[in-house]
Amino acid sequence: MCGIVGFFGSNLQGFEDALSILAHRGPDGTSSICQENYALGHNRLAIIDVEGGQQPLYDPQSKLYAIANGEIYNHQQWRDRLQGNYNFSTNSDTEILLPLYQKFGTQMPQKLRGMFSFILASDREFFVARDRLGIKPLYYVQSEEGLFFASEIKALIKHGEEIQEFPPGHYYHSSEGLQPYYDLPEVDVFLEDVEVILEKIRQGLSQSVRRRLMSDVPVGVFLSGGLDSSIIAALMKRELSELHSFATGFANSPDLKAARLVAEYLGTIHHEYIYSEAEMLAVLPEVIYHFESYDPAWIRSCVPTYLISHLASQYVKVVLGGDASDELFAGYSYLADYNDGKTLNEELVYRIKGLHNLNLQKVDKLTMAHGLEARVPFLDIDLVEMALTIEPALKLHQSFGIEKWLLRKAFEDYLPPEIVWRNKMEFAHGAASSKVLEAHAEATISDEDFQRARFRGDPIKSKEELLYYRIFEQYFPQPFAVNLVGKWDRTFN
Repeated sequence: MCGIVGFFGSNLQGFEDALSILAHRGPDGTSSICQENYALGHNRLAIIDVEGGQQPLYDPQSKLYAIANGEIYNHQQWRDRLQGNYNFSTNSDTEILLPLYQKFGTQMPQKLRGMFSFILASDREFFVARDRLGIKPLYYVQSEEGLFFASEIKALIKHGEEIQEFPPGHYYHSSEGLQPYYDLPEVDVFLEDVEVILEKIRQGLSQSVRRRLMSDVPVGVFLSGGLDSSIIAALMKRELSELHSFATGFANSPDLKAARLVAEYLGTIHHEYIYSEAEMLAVLPEVIYHFESYDPAWIRSCVPTYLISHLASQYVKVVLGGDASDELFAGYSYLADYNDGKTLNEELVYRIKGLHNLNLQKVDKLTMAHGLEARVPFLDIDLVEMALTIEPALKLHQSFGIEKWLLRKAFEDYLPPEIVWRNKMEFAHGAASSKVLEAHAEATISDEDFQRARFRGDPIKSKEELLYYRIFEQYFPQPFAVNLVGKWDRTFN
């Protein structure tokens, strides 16, 4: 995982500044290539081919340069197939982009399995793409002087007022413009045999975890003690003799207690970060700066994510987590009210399609603030597509009296029963931090102050949101910035 910047046009001024703004994403080195009409820059977090994988990478035959953020999990399979037809100069997964583009052209992203945003460029053309579900971030802005791309909004904020999120499952070619290459498939026939489904869940998630252990540096796991992260930890421990796990929260928080139980059961090397209310408030500006949003529903969980990422970065460069399980298996509490499988399925598809500028941006930006790569096993595309073929009625809360029964049942022999059947608790609640920030806002913002902000037209609905918005506005004063990252109540029902 890294930070990338690509400038195309007549005026490349500000390119180096944009690249330096993203230095936190790549603490292992910065490099760039500047030509007459384009510039590519890369801040590297070295994970694959640590010594030899510096970017931009260059192909002398096509005269294309390549930079990428993320991981191509099937790069070795493609290397094996192309070995006699391409002279590889590194062991970097990014290098596979160059021969694959020669072979498949703009269809190349369809051949990749992974999380990625990348740019290929020469004097004749450039090609940009983002992974199917938007696990890795990418933004762009167009002005009279050119077209500019970057991994985070803050790197583009001085280059135009119409910054947009690069949509997931799309590519941009200099002669074709923006084009889709993937959408979630329509399902006509659903799986109904529970035993078959449970085996597919076990096999699919196990394979996904194995893929995401690809690394030349240590890999750890975020372990909240909840069902999802505990399953990921259990699957990782079956593959690794030594596994570092990380948990965070207030002293005596539910998550810390549950995580200790799982860590002891699995035999992980366990680390905890116990924080105070004062520390939460102290890091709030840093959290909002890196997350590039002020939405209360996400900031509450961003704070513990930011703190646990700091802890993990001292031991590993890569972590796996349990994010996005709720979108696949209907884990959110409000989904318990659904009593119709078809309606539930529509909501889950809607939520999966909305992950790219909500939870996935939290995962990416708060880990990358500390030079840490987060991987999301539940969003392996094969697993996602399989999960959407499960009969939706089997995901209804009322079908089994508990959310995510299928996932629990599939892995009930992998973990202690008190973890498998533990009631779901949102990360911010489990870490015991959810009410602290809300209470601080109530104590520090008067009713009159809140009403004045509303009268001014500030885009806020609560004192807590106003608290965050004031910090956000200091970093992102441009009016368009408020719409660039999703908000829970604006995006979902």
